[in-house]
Amino acid sequence: MENPIFKINQDGWLEGCRHVCSPNSDDRPGGIAPDLLVIHNISLPPEQFGGSYIDQLFTNSLDSAEHPYFLKIADMRVSSHLLIDRTGALTQFVSLGNRAWHAGESSWQGRANCNDYSIGIELEGSDTQPFTDEQYAVLTRVTLLIQDVFPSITPDRILGHSDIAPIRKTDPGPYFDWEKYKIKLED
Repeated sequence: MENPIFKINQDGWLEGCRHVCSPNSDDRPGGIAPDLLVIHNISLPPEQFGGSYIDQLFTNSLDSAEHPYFLKIADMRVSSHLLIDRTGALTQFVSLGNRAWHAGESSWQGRANCNDYSIGIELEGSDTQPFTDEQYAVLTRVTLLIQDVFPSITPDRILGHSDIAPIRKTDPGPYFDWEKYKIKLED
Protein backbone atom coordinates (compact mmCIF):
# COMPACT_ATOMS: atom_id res chain seq x y z
CA MET A 1 0.00 0.00 0.00
CA GLU A 2 1.23 3.46 -0.91
CA ASN A 3 1.98 5.82 1.98
CA PRO A 4 -0.21 8.90 1.49
CA ILE A 5 0.96 12.17 2.94
CA PHE A 6 -1.36 13.23 5.72
CA LYS A 7 -1.72 16.85 6.74
CA ILE A 8 -4.28 18.51 9.01
CA ASN A 9 -5.87 21.57 7.45
CA GLN A 10 -7.11 24.64 9.35
CA ASP A 11 -10.61 23.14 9.63
CA GLY A 12 -9.34 20.00 11.39
CA TRP A 13 -9.65 17.68 8.39
CA LEU A 14 -6.82 15.40 7.34
CA GLU A 15 -5.75 15.73 3.76
CA GLY A 16 -4.69 12.49 2.09
CA CYS A 17 -7.51 10.29 3.39
CA ARG A 18 -11.13 9.49 2.62
CA HIS A 19 -13.81 11.71 4.21
CA VAL A 20 -17.29 10.52 5.19
CA CYS A 21 -19.05 13.23 7.20
CA SER A 22 -20.95 11.97 10.22
CA PRO A 23 -23.94 13.89 11.55
CA ASN A 24 -23.10 12.47 14.98
CA SER A 25 -20.89 15.32 16.09
CA ASP A 26 -21.14 18.84 17.40
CA ASP A 27 -19.06 21.75 18.63
CA ARG A 28 -16.76 21.20 21.57
CA PRO A 29 -18.09 23.10 24.58
CA GLY A 30 -16.46 26.43 25.23
CA GLY A 31 -13.89 25.98 22.49
CA ILE A 32 -12.09 23.24 24.42
CA ALA A 33 -9.05 21.94 22.53
CA PRO A 34 -8.44 18.19 22.52
CA ASP A 35 -5.89 16.97 25.06
CA LEU A 36 -6.65 13.23 25.05
CA LEU A 37 -6.42 10.57 22.33
CA VAL A 38 -8.63 7.49 22.70
CA ILE A 39 -7.98 4.24 20.81
CA HIS A 40 -10.95 1.96 20.08
CA ASN A 41 -11.68 -1.17 18.09
CA ILE A 42 -14.75 -1.89 15.98
CA SER A 43 -16.01 -4.63 13.69
CA LEU A 44 -19.43 -4.93 12.11
CA PRO A 45 -20.89 -7.42 12.39
CA PRO A 46 -18.73 -8.47 15.35
CA GLU A 47 -15.55 -10.29 14.30
CA GLN A 48 -16.15 -9.51 10.60
CA PHE A 49 -14.03 -7.07 8.67
CA GLY A 50 -14.44 -5.12 5.45
CA GLY A 51 -17.50 -3.63 3.85
CA SER A 52 -19.32 -0.40 4.55
CA TYR A 53 -21.16 -1.19 7.78
CA ILE A 54 -18.96 1.05 9.95
CA ASP A 55 -19.54 3.97 7.58
CA GLN A 56 -23.26 3.22 7.74
CA LEU A 57 -23.26 3.11 11.55
CA PHE A 58 -21.45 6.46 11.79
CA THR A 59 -23.84 8.06 9.24
CA ASN A 60 -27.08 6.66 10.72
CA SER A 61 -27.79 4.58 7.61
CA LEU A 62 -27.25 1.05 8.96
CA ASP A 63 -30.02 -1.28 7.77
CA SER A 64 -31.02 -3.39 10.76
CA ALA A 65 -32.39 -6.08 8.43
CA GLU A 66 -28.92 -6.91 7.08
CA HIS A 67 -27.70 -8.75 10.18
CA PRO A 68 -29.34 -9.76 13.49
CA TYR A 69 -26.70 -7.86 15.50
CA PHE A 70 -27.67 -4.63 13.75
CA LEU A 71 -31.07 -4.68 15.49
CA LYS A 72 -29.21 -3.88 18.74
CA ILE A 73 -27.28 -0.92 17.36
CA ALA A 74 -29.31 0.52 14.47
CA ASP A 75 -30.67 3.39 16.58
CA MET A 76 -27.33 4.33 18.13
CA ARG A 77 -25.95 7.75 17.26
CA VAL A 78 -22.18 7.36 17.40
CA SER A 79 -19.12 8.43 15.47
CA SER A 80 -15.38 8.66 15.70
CA HIS A 81 -12.95 11.14 14.30
CA LEU A 82 -10.94 8.52 12.44
CA LEU A 83 -11.10 4.88 11.36
CA ILE A 84 -8.11 2.79 10.27
CA ASP A 85 -9.22 -0.37 8.47
CA ARG A 86 -7.31 -3.66 8.33
CA THR A 87 -5.37 -2.56 5.22
CA GLY A 88 -4.31 0.72 6.83
CA ALA A 89 -6.77 2.86 4.84
CA LEU A 90 -7.76 5.95 6.82
CA THR A 91 -11.24 7.50 6.89
CA GLN A 92 -12.18 10.68 8.72
CA PHE A 93 -15.77 11.17 9.91
CA VAL A 94 -15.53 14.29 12.11
CA SER A 95 -13.24 17.32 12.12
CA LEU A 96 -10.61 17.08 14.86
CA GLY A 97 -11.84 20.46 16.06
CA ASN A 98 -15.33 19.12 16.71
CA ARG A 99 -16.67 16.66 19.22
CA ALA A 100 -17.23 13.13 17.90
CA TRP A 101 -19.53 10.84 19.85
CA HIS A 102 -17.10 7.97 20.49
CA ALA A 103 -16.50 7.77 24.23
CA GLY A 104 -20.00 7.63 25.70
CA GLU A 105 -20.22 7.84 29.46
CA SER A 106 -16.57 8.28 30.39
CA SER A 107 -14.06 10.08 32.55
CA TRP A 108 -10.32 10.47 32.95
CA GLN A 109 -8.56 11.69 36.07
CA GLY A 110 -11.83 12.91 37.54
CA ARG A 111 -12.83 14.80 34.42
CA ALA A 112 -16.12 13.55 32.93
CA ASN A 113 -17.40 13.57 29.33
CA CYS A 114 -14.24 12.59 27.48
CA ASN A 115 -15.89 13.38 24.14
CA ASP A 116 -15.55 17.06 25.07
CA TYR A 117 -11.76 16.98 25.10
CA SER A 118 -10.65 13.91 23.16
CA ILE A 119 -9.99 12.64 19.66
CA GLY A 120 -11.23 9.13 18.94
CA ILE A 121 -9.50 6.70 16.60
CA GLU A 122 -11.21 3.42 15.71
CA LEU A 123 -9.14 0.48 14.53
CA GLU A 124 -11.06 -2.09 12.54
CA GLY A 125 -10.59 -5.09 14.77
CA SER A 126 -11.79 -6.89 17.85
CA ASP A 127 -10.73 -8.07 21.28
CA THR A 128 -9.90 -11.51 19.85
CA GLN A 129 -7.44 -10.84 17.01
CA PRO A 130 -4.17 -8.98 16.53
CA PHE A 131 -4.16 -5.73 14.61
CA THR A 132 -2.22 -5.44 11.35
CA ASP A 133 1.20 -3.89 10.80
CA GLU A 134 -0.47 -1.51 8.33
CA GLN A 135 -2.80 -0.30 11.08
CA TYR A 136 0.07 0.35 13.49
CA ALA A 137 2.00 2.22 10.78
CA VAL A 138 -0.91 4.55 9.97
CA LEU A 139 -1.90 4.93 13.63
CA THR A 140 1.65 6.00 14.45
CA ARG A 141 1.83 8.53 11.60
CA VAL A 142 -1.56 10.00 12.45
CA THR A 143 -0.82 10.13 16.18
CA LEU A 144 2.41 12.05 15.60
CA LEU A 145 0.60 14.47 13.31
CA ILE A 146 -2.15 14.99 15.89
CA GLN A 147 0.46 15.56 18.60
CA ASP A 148 2.11 18.23 16.44
CA VAL A 149 -1.18 20.13 16.16
CA PHE A 150 -2.36 19.37 19.71
CA PRO A 151 0.84 19.21 21.82
CA SER A 152 -1.11 18.66 25.04
CA ILE A 153 -1.78 15.11 23.79
CA THR A 154 1.36 13.69 25.36
CA PRO A 155 2.16 9.95 25.47
CA ASP A 156 0.53 9.63 28.89
CA ARG A 157 -2.68 11.10 27.42
CA ILE A 158 -3.08 8.35 24.80
CA LEU A 159 -5.48 5.78 26.21
CA GLY A 160 -7.80 2.94 25.34
CA HIS A 161 -11.55 3.18 25.53
CA SER A 162 -11.24 0.71 28.41
CA ASP A 163 -9.23 3.29 30.37
CA ILE A 164 -11.94 5.95 30.26
CA ALA A 165 -14.97 3.62 30.56
CA PRO A 166 -13.57 0.55 32.35
CA ILE A 167 -16.88 -0.88 33.50
CA ARG A 168 -18.48 -0.68 30.06
CA LYS A 169 -15.66 -1.16 27.55
CA THR A 170 -12.71 -3.47 26.84
CA ASP A 171 -11.33 -1.97 23.64
CA PRO A 172 -8.89 -1.73 22.07
CA GLY A 173 -8.55 -5.09 23.77
CA PRO A 174 -5.82 -7.54 24.76
CA TYR A 175 -4.47 -7.89 21.22
CA PHE A 176 -3.61 -4.22 20.90
CA ASP A 177 0.15 -4.06 21.38
CA TRP A 178 0.65 -0.89 23.42
CA GLU A 179 4.41 -1.47 23.70
CA LYS A 180 4.83 -1.81 19.93
CA TYR A 181 2.76 1.34 19.37
CA LYS A 182 4.58 3.43 22.00
CA ILE A 183 7.99 2.34 20.67
CA LYS A 184 6.96 3.38 17.15
CA LEU A 185 5.94 6.79 18.50
CA GLU A 186 9.42 7.27 19.95
CA ASP A 187 11.31 6.29 16.75
